[in-house]
Amino acid sequence: MSAPEDLLAGLDPQQREVATAPPGLLCVLAGAGTGKTRAITHRIAYQVACGVWSASGVLAVTFTARAAGEMRGRLRTLGVAGVQARTFHSAALRQLGYFWPQVVGGDLPAVRPSKVALVVEAARGLRLTLGGTDARDVASEIEWAKSTRLAPDAYPAAAAAAGRPGAAGMDLAVLGRLYAGYEAVKTDRGVIDFEDVLLLTAAVLEERADVAATVRAQYRAFVVDEYQDVTPAQQALLDAWRGERDDLTVVGDASQTIYSFTGASPRLLLDLARPGSGARVVRLVRDYRSTPQVVDVANKVLAQASGPFAAAALELVAQRPAGPAPTMTTYPDEPAEAAGVASAARAIIAAGTPAREVAVLVRTNGQSEALEAAMADAGVAYVVRGGTRFFERPEVRQALLALRAAARAGDDAPHDAPSLPAQVAAVLGGAGYTDTAPGGTGAARERWESLAALVALAEELADADPTADLAGLVAELGERAAAQHAPAVDGVTIATFHAAKGLEWDAVFLVGLTDGTLPITYATTAEQVEEERRLLYVGVTRAREHLALSFATARSPGGRGSRRRSRFLDGVFAADPTQAARSASPRRRRGGVLPTVCAGCHAPLVTAADRTRGRCADCPPGYDESVFAALRAWRLERARTDSVPAFVVFSDATLEALAAARPASVAQLAGVSGVGPAKLARYGEEVLAVLAAAG
Repeated sequence: MSAPEDLLAGLDPQQREVATAPPGLLCVLAGAGTGKTRAITHRIAYQVACGVWSASGVLAVTFTARAAGEMRGRLRTLGVAGVQARTFHSAALRQLGYFWPQVVGGDLPAVRPSKVALVVEAARGLRLTLGGTDARDVASEIEWAKSTRLAPDAYPAAAAAAGRPGAAGMDLAVLGRLYAGYEAVKTDRGVIDFEDVLLLTAAVLEERADVAATVRAQYRAFVVDEYQDVTPAQQALLDAWRGERDDLTVVGDASQTIYSFTGASPRLLLDLARPGSGARVVRLVRDYRSTPQVVDVANKVLAQASGPFAAAALELVAQRPAGPAPTMTTYPDEPAEAAGVASAARAIIAAGTPAREVAVLVRTNGQSEALEAAMADAGVAYVVRGGTRFFERPEVRQALLALRAAARAGDDAPHDAPSLPAQVAAVLGGAGYTDTAPGGTGAARERWESLAALVALAEELADADPTADLAGLVAELGERAAAQHAPAVDGVTIATFHAAKGLEWDAVFLVGLTDGTLPITYATTAEQVEEERRLLYVGVTRAREHLALSFATARSPGGRGSRRRSRFLDGVFAADPTQAARSASPRRRRGGVLPTVCAGCHAPLVTAADRTRGRCADCPPGYDESVFAALRAWRLERARTDSVPAFVVFSDATLEALAAARPASVAQLAGVSGVGPAKLARYGEEVLAVLAAAG
């Protein structure tokens, strides 16, 4: 064990204050990247070194097993062994298992890892039928109710007051009865769930003075990380552990509260930070993670916050040297955005940043499909964190089976058959796709987003080739799925903002930043919108050095560019004066509407001929048109040979890029957007031959 003063070396003044504060109630408000884990582990080590705390008498509580492991590792480095660093559930389960035989008798009931099967059984008892997706949504709603310490009969009124949308299309009264049925089934089966572990442990401590005395004799000091995410059930357990004692250190940041849907609230943290609470308050604002440029964006995002938590926002002070300026890019459509991000990620990796230090963050799981495809096409290895890769999701696999069946049945389809997107929407309607997104969050919403991504892909392919049919779409999806199943251990991370909490990377891309996605459409109250702002703040503060933000004005190529970038970026980045021009496409838009702005010089297009071309008569296309024509002729012959639509070989956009770049080697060809490893191996030599022949 180091000497107490040696443990303080290298701490900034506020971190030192955290470490040396005397026993009692301590509230640490720690901004992103300010070294909160360093501060609280040094507090534990310093107090143990001074003899104020015993290592075995400290219980440090975190929200993830990863965070608990990191805390234990840092304490070992500081020479402190014996501190219990656990998640709430882990600590509670350990205690409940130990005391259950003497309090209740027998072994502790088994903890069910999932509620879904019991929810389905309870629904049958009420003559209700629930599919897997709806059952998962109901299970999530029950988790919220139990985390909030609501009994079934109190749930409907409390859920209504909280603005909960319900689940599975059921009204709150029915959900209350289903919740009661779930509890009854659980009792009949003799099992408990994860929320029961917290609630039962708290109840045992509250009702058995002897058990409470044993636990309180063992643990005399408590440290709680991420206190803004504590639920009422967790707070009840913490109160039961503490009793009347006040030796408690809590660490949190109200501006990183992004889990209110689980019952978490920063109010407990903010109440401790208010004058008169009896707590000593220390603010950590020195940011050691991010460059001043990234910190500036983070501060500007929070500066526009409103509501009860806005006053608690911490203004970060950057400590790192200057870095590159964050970028804000507008793309004409989502495939272009995905391709641009993949290309930029590849460039950063080529410049020396390890792929594992690059992340692409999205608001919803459904946004990952275009990114996964673009990464595969660009030859960039990637991993999906906190979710299943797009083509491995159950709803996507089922949708592909349905589309294959429809393609086989549609071989003799009449010439006046509906458009490809309409056909796909009709096929996926049986799997739950609708023209409008379902309200609220949960599994049903995620399933819809995955299906909507398939419809959007059909629109993209139909725009590129009006002759595209279901068979061609199925072929394209099969190729994408095969390319994306390749193992990628050390790759770019694709994750949602929520899954990225607590992590950091050298380079971060924040993608799809449009109103309707961030804030999400179902964020309808002022409080919900402000939580979406905090979600953006969390995303920004994941970046150490490189930060790139982007959005697309349209979903599909040629689509109406009516999307507006996220309102949260107003005042952070200047308005893009070329957005209207970038939204225009040189291709004919659906519904017969032609672009009105030149894709080359962005000047207004006056004549019908110019609007048809998408460019001014005297504005060059940016590539050799004769080379482009040669590539199109080769593509047509190759598509006929392979019996596939032309777009399956290469899209027009890729041919334009080839005609502009004129690659002369395999290495140069691999650098062209849209030429991934699979297509490079299949068509590379032929493309190079065509380019060479075209002079």
